[in-house]
Amino acid sequence: MEPVSTEVVQQVAEYFSILSEPMRLRLLNLLRHQEKCVQELVEATETSQANVSKHLKVMLQAGFLTRRTEGTSAYYSVSDELIFDLCQLVCDRIASRIEEQAQHFRAFSLAAHNGHNGSISSNGTKPGL
Repeated sequence: MEPVSTEVVQQVAEYFSILSEPMRLRLLNLLRHQEKCVQELVEATETSQANVSKHLKVMLQAGFLTRRTEGTSAYYSVSDELIFDLCQLVCDRIASRIEEQAQHFRAFSLAAHNGHNGSISSNGTKPGL
């Protein structure tokens, strides 16, 4: 991979900073299969309309979403479905790391149990002596 310019690094950092907000990830997930109006998103997230609108505006300005109006309602949809591929990649990696940690924990627990089967106390002496 060739070195990346400072400008590109800055743009990548801004892109990921948009995804670093849990509410935005929740909204993207809700919009995964179909567009939704603001009120539907407010009800699904159980948060205020102001909060939902703030996050939608950030994602709209960044090009993550598109917006259309119908009467007095605004409907949002995901403009670039590749965002879900990126999220899936991250989720898969996190799941893999959690499984690795669980395996290490199980191995450690088994080793600790086998090493201290009750015949030796934690200070190295036999119990009751």
